[in-house]
Amino acid sequence: MAATVKGPASYFPSIEKKYGRPISDWQELVRSSPLTRHMELVAWLKTEHGLGHGHANALVAHTLAEAKGE
Repeated sequence: MAATVKGPASYFPSIEKKYGRPISDWQELVRSSPLTRHMELVAWLKTEHGLGHGHANALVAHTLAEAKGE
């Protein structure tokens, strides 16, 4: 039985479906951005790339947590 995905990653299938790009592409955008603060990155994804707040927040939270080794 597969484990249920929880937290920010639970949004990933719907993000890929809605925006047509793999999560790795979005994470690379976040990592390569000169912005470093969570809400700055969320606002940037929303305004520059058209993501909804929940999707942008999930991507940023997951990507920043990975960078911290969490």
